[in-house]
This record gives sequence, structure tokens and C-alpha cells, in this order.
Amino acid sequence: MSEPRWKIWAAAARPRTLPAAVAPVLAGSGLAWRDGHFDGRAAGLCLGFGLLVQIGTNFANDYYDFIKGADTAARVGPRRAVAAGLISPGTMRVAMWGTFAAAFLCGLSLIAWGGPWLIVVGVVSILCGVAYTGGPWPLGYHGLGDVFVFIFFGLVAVGTTYFVQAGRVSLDAILVAVPIGLLTANILVVNNYRDMETDAAAGKRTLVVRFGRGFARLQFIGSLLIALIVIPVILTLRGHNAWRLLPLGMLPMAWRHLDRLRHQTQPGEQIALLGDTGKLLALFALLLTAGLVLNCGQ
Repeated sequence: MSEPRWKIWAAAARPRTLPAAVAPVLAGSGLAWRDGHFDGRAAGLCLGFGLLVQIGTNFANDYYDFIKGADTAARVGPRRAVAAGLISPGTMRVAMWGTFAAAFLCGLSLIAWGGPWLIVVGVVSILCGVAYTGGPWPLGYHGLGDVFVFIFFGLVAVGTTYFVQAGRVSLDAILVAVPIGLLTANILVVNNYRDMETDAAAGKRTLVVRFGRGFARLQFIGSLLIALIVIPVILTLRGHNAWRLLPLGMLPMAWRHLDRLRHQTQPGEQIALLGDTGKLLALFALLLTAGLVLNCGQ
């Protein structure tokens, strides 16, 4: 019995990566709530735009990694629809551009809140989603994927979400954006850690390929420490209440993730860690947002 088409497309959307689109909107909206500027309609449009860009980027990655030879039978990660012959390259290309077009239309609605300059932000975000693995100089193939993720899923996503609701970008918005960007980049670290050999063979020079798995582990734990300790402490010292320290409770989970990154070598284990890294990001966003919203003692 053949697999239903909707299941194939749902898997191609890569649900394990979707917390990367939800987390910045949640955190930016939590900060807007704390400052008395929350707007549910604007937050919902930001969420729709972020999810569509993330899915479009995943479709682009599926298509371009197949075209460039990075996804082959030797790959140990989750199944890729085009490489597995489940979706034709042409169909995936159409789905990619259709999803990005829907994201653009969703983003246009935000002009009412943030002004026409948001068109530039939206177009650049979409173009970088394509350029991550496509185009003449793909970012992911030159070790810039982590930088792209940090900027667009951290600084840009959180900053824009807060801006369209508050009408400005504050220092706290930047502080909140940093851990979101770092933890989102950790999803990419886990993915590239697993795919190091096949990426190297295909000429995909990720940071893990360039500097090795030891460097990747340092990047992974450094991002966790900054996100779970440094930023919550800074937010608390800036005059906020102790609820901002809630993410510190995630340290045991973070330590287990690092231990799994070091020792798990089986494909099933590595795929599970990828999903759990996304869950850690989602939990962090929830705890950080709760710490921003709660006003105990104030």
C-alpha cells in the first residue's frame, strides 16, 4: 500500500524544525506583553510568515541538496522526499516557490503595523531561505548556515515580532533574540554533526566539516550556556524579577543533550536528538516568555 501523499508532504515540511519559527514569535510577543504592547493579530501574522518561510526553506533544502548531490543513499538522516523519489524535483521546486509566495502575501499584511520597510525584511528573509542551499553561492555550503540561522531566526524574527507590536526595537528585544538564535542554530549543529561525512563528500563545507566535531560540540555547549545562564542572568540584573531565571531549570536537559551528541552514533538516535533539540528550543521559549509575562513581586 502506497504512502498517502499528505504524509509525504508533511514529512518534507520537517516538523522537527518548526519550533525555530514559533519560538521567536513567542518570545517577542511575550516581551511585547510585558511592555503593554501585545497585539494578537500582528503576532499571528508573524507566526504565519515565520512558519511559511521555514517550510519553504525546508522544501528548498530538499530540492537543492538533491540537485547538488548532498542527499544520497549514503545519508543517515531523515528521509528526503526528492532524494527518495517520492516527490519529483520539479514538483518540489513549484512547492518551494508557492510556499514562499504565500509567506510574502502573509508578510504584506504586516505593513499596516510596521510600515513598508517590512517588505525589504520579508524579501531578504525569503531570498536567504533560498540562498541557504540554492543559488550560485549557497550559504550552507560555505559554512555560513549557522550565521544565517542566528540572524534571521533570532535577531530578525524576534526583533520584527516585537517591533510590529511595540513600534520600536529595545535592548531587551535584542537580549531575548540572542538565545533564540543560538538555540535555533543548535538544531543545525546537530543536523550537520550527523551529516559530516556525506556533506564533505558533496562539497558542503559546513562548520562541522571545516573544523570537526570537537568544534561543533564546543559551539553546541557554548550556545546552551549563553542561552540558559548568561542571558537570563543579564535580564534579571537589568531590574527584572527572578522569574527570568526559569530557563536555568533546563540545564540538566541541556547536559544530557550534549552527552548524546558526543556518544550516540546510530541514525535513529541522531534523528531523535535532532527532534529533542527542537523541543528544547520550544521549552526555552515557553519558559522565557513565562518569565517575561509573570510580574510576581512587581
